Amino acid sequence: MNPLESELSYPFADLLPAPGSVQEVAPGVGWLRMPLPFALDHINLWLLRDEREGRSGYTVIDCGVATDATRANWEQVFAGAMDQQPVLRVLATHCHPDHVGLSNWLCERFEAPFWLTAGEFGFARMMAAALPGVDGPSAIPHFERHGLQDPAMLEQMRSRRNYYPSLVPAVPAAYTRLQDGQRVAIGDVTWRVITGFGHSPEHASLYSEELNVLVSGDMVLPRISTNVSVFAVEPEGNPLQQYLDSLDKFAGLPADVLVLPSHGKPFRGLHTRIAQLRAHHVARLAEVLEACRTPQSAMDIVPIMFRRQLDAHQLSFALGEALAHLHKLWNDGMLRRVTGNDGDDAVIRFALT
Repeated sequence: MNPLESELSYPFADLLPAPGSVQEVAPGVGWLRMPLPFALDHINLWLLRDEREGRSGYTVIDCGVATDATRANWEQVFAGAMDQQPVLRVLATHCHPDHVGLSNWLCERFEAPFWLTAGEFGFARMMAAALPGVDGPSAIPHFERHGLQDPAMLEQMRSRRNYYPSLVPAVPAAYTRLQDGQRVAIGDVTWRVITGFGHSPEHASLYSEELNVLVSGDMVLPRISTNVSVFAVEPEGNPLQQYLDSLDKFAGLPADVLVLPSHGKPFRGLHTRIAQLRAHHVARLAEVLEACRTPQSAMDIVPIMFRRQLDAHQLSFALGEALAHLHKLWNDGMLRRVTGNDGDDAVIRFALT
């Protein structure tokens, strides 16, 4: 959680939309809050008034996971706030399950097109199909190479082989591509696409100068830091550097822009929050560097960065994030990779250069 949250401004105070309801946050922009079956127990979705080819309706930004509870909430929205008007377009900020889980359900129900970046569409399709490299079992050798040796935890992770397909049973077969800098008209409002990297392959945030509103997705969150992980499919990636570089792309936005995040509450204080996120990672990098005075695996770093008990779901992200910090320091020339410690040549460890 963010101990400096008081430095941000929450224009709607403690207001949260009730399940199945929509709260207007800007002209023509509605806020929905859907449940998630995780420790992070909600996602914010956005409902924008739209008109396309002479039809009035809505563009949906992000979808929620494919659960009965989320579908039931959507049914209430269809009948209530949307007054049976159609979804004209489904737009996803990125490929994670809480953002695309019901994309195919919504697109098929309303014969609506699916809009997202090419990187996110490709990964969503791969993960929904559980292709080798992005399926659950592919992660196990990756985690073992980086120090996870607990048989019980490894077995729990193996049992999560259908994690993504269970939450995203299908992804639309076709899409409309979003690209960085693209201007998208939604109703009578123009939104500019701002792509970001590190959290996901090609995340799309959207900014409206007319409304002074930023749909930040997961790139900037008010209470928690965005997960940035090294995954098995890109085992030598440097996602933390990509994420920090991506934050620069928000530097030109107004200081008082209303930020609509995927988790937490709408807030003002974008530049303050970005400074907090940068400081957070600087502090974590310093901790990791200090620990590597003796060779450390990513698993050794996890309890330094995450000082609480973690289940298998949480550990997979924690280990990926620990490795992301190690890889930034490695790419910066401050750490070197070594193998072989106490007779175990399989585990990769990092030491000071």
